Amino acid sequence: MVVGTIENSGGQVTASPCAYVVDDIELNREMVAGLLQSVGIRAVSFPSGDSFLDAFEPDLPGCILLDIRMPGMSGLDLQAELNRRGVVLPVVMITAHADVPIAIQAMREGAYEFIEKPFDNQHLIGVVERAFTISEERLRSRAELASVRTRYRTLSAREVQVLEAMVDGRLNKQIAFDLGISQRTVEVHRSNVMEKMHARSLAELVRMTIRMGEQEDNPA
Repeated sequence: MVVGTIENSGGQVTASPCAYVVDDIELNREMVAGLLQSVGIRAVSFPSGDSFLDAFEPDLPGCILLDIRMPGMSGLDLQAELNRRGVVLPVVMITAHADVPIAIQAMREGAYEFIEKPFDNQHLIGVVERAFTISEERLRSRAELASVRTRYRTLSAREVQVLEAMVDGRLNKQIAFDLGISQRTVEVHRSNVMEKMHARSLAELVRMTIRMGEQEDNPA
């Protein structure tokens, strides 16, 4: 797939967000994609969940508009597969009125929004634009967390012990006693931890460890 690009205010070229439209009915998906394209939104359509999974860009900003009822892989099935893969792009379910309970279930399982047919064009455009913003925030947060985890892996075993004691609020003399080392050695390890983790304060270091713990509890 050719990825569109835009140039930001700093002159850096970045990928432009894309709306992925997944619907087995050609008229429906082309209507939605055409509407979005008419207002300058990149949109690509797919006739099935399988064809979408083979082509989309999970690490670029965008959103996914899914028809709930499709033969083979349904919208819910596709959402479950996206969750399994850890995809963070917002999912918008497009549904008939009779399928609203299914759409509500999809939202409980992580979908961003659902839109009933027939939908208001401006409402759909607004939902997509907000979903783009959310996708950029999610991707940025994921990249920041990955960077934190990379820095964490540079710590020595002793530095990890000191970090854990620091975020538990233990004083240098307590850490020194617990680990059987001098306070001066603890100070050196603390300094190394702060430098390697790029933490400007203890509070920032605590936030980093909390985020890493949340990721372990919720890996998707």
